[in-house]
Amino acid sequence: MTQDTSRASGKIAAATFGDVIAPRLGARRPEVVVGPRHGVDGAIIDLGAGQVMAITTDPFFVMPDLGWERAAWFAVHIVASDAATSGLRPAYLAVDLNLPHSMTDDDLAGLWQAVHQACRDLGMAIVTGHTARYDGCAFPMLGGATVVGLGAMDRYVTPAMASPGDLLIVTKGAAIETTGLFGVMFPERLTAELGRPTADAAAALFWQMSVVKDALTAVQVGVRGDGITAMHDATERGVWGGLVEIAEASGVGMRVEQNAILLRPEARAVCEHFAIDPFITSSEGTLLLTCRPHRAGEVIERLAQAEIAATCAGEILPPEHGVRVIQDGKEHALQSPREDPFWPAFQRARPPSPQPPPPRGGEGEIVRETVSRSSKSSRGRGRS
Repeated sequence: MTQDTSRASGKIAAATFGDVIAPRLGARRPEVVVGPRHGVDGAIIDLGAGQVMAITTDPFFVMPDLGWERAAWFAVHIVASDAATSGLRPAYLAVDLNLPHSMTDDDLAGLWQAVHQACRDLGMAIVTGHTARYDGCAFPMLGGATVVGLGAMDRYVTPAMASPGDLLIVTKGAAIETTGLFGVMFPERLTAELGRPTADAAAALFWQMSVVKDALTAVQVGVRGDGITAMHDATERGVWGGLVEIAEASGVGMRVEQNAILLRPEARAVCEHFAIDPFITSSEGTLLLTCRPHRAGEVIERLAQAEIAATCAGEILPPEHGVRVIQDGKEHALQSPREDPFWPAFQRARPPSPQPPPPRGGEGEIVRETVSRSSKSSRGRGRS
């Protein structure tokens, strides 16, 4: 009996997207150069005069247990990373905060100050949004966010632009996000089971859980025929899921050398401890990119100069070859993972949560749009 994955956690299946979402996209507009596609991180809109807008939307993912600074940094970088894989610098953020009643104004002030700081560090302006408390809202999915980048028509890339002959480059290695989150959430357990050096190294990976720097560094070499042809971050379902999405979006085959993909000692140890396959687990911070072969060496060198480890891990082939992985001299077909093992492992590792406090205020109680400047932890701007 086959497992029903039609309602599994995470992204909907490609078939569901194709049957339900793709045929119903509202009005057709000629300026939409790249619209919704499964495995493609965002849209490209022609603004005229040789300029385009890259736009992407993601959940605004906030984990209070990380502390507001880390939680906000990660929430911002998740959506900014998708925008950066277009090759264009993220410039504007719109964010919808649907808050649980249990979140106080002081909590909001702490979170918002950290969001403001993360956006300022990236050079992104917060331009609009919505903030309210509603029944039924809960962490970590606190709403949604959209990031916009602007640039020249001939400077963007998408995961659908890889072509046979390109080489595959992978930054940082597998299981970056999984290792970093387990490292900061369970430091005592990892210290006891794996030792202090491994636990500290795992926690340090938290601040590597972004591909903004990776993507913007790589495209300095050039794009399309002169360099980078496609980029994608290895979020849900990890490296293998991301590579399958590139292959499907571009209509190409792929041969991947598993042993050429970095697997840091701390990532290996953490994944073994929690019984997780490091190649199919969430890995925000890992950039998957394809490039023309004559630029691959320069791309890896540029990344190294930016202190980003990267390896050449395969090649793009004609579609009839399929997606193949070589491990220890043996080759096998690569299928998209059914689901990401991170969240089940994370939930098993967490102690039982206490009962939430009763809701305060009525449904739709609106949070003040501008946090008081007198609050000691807030200097952010209000939003409409």
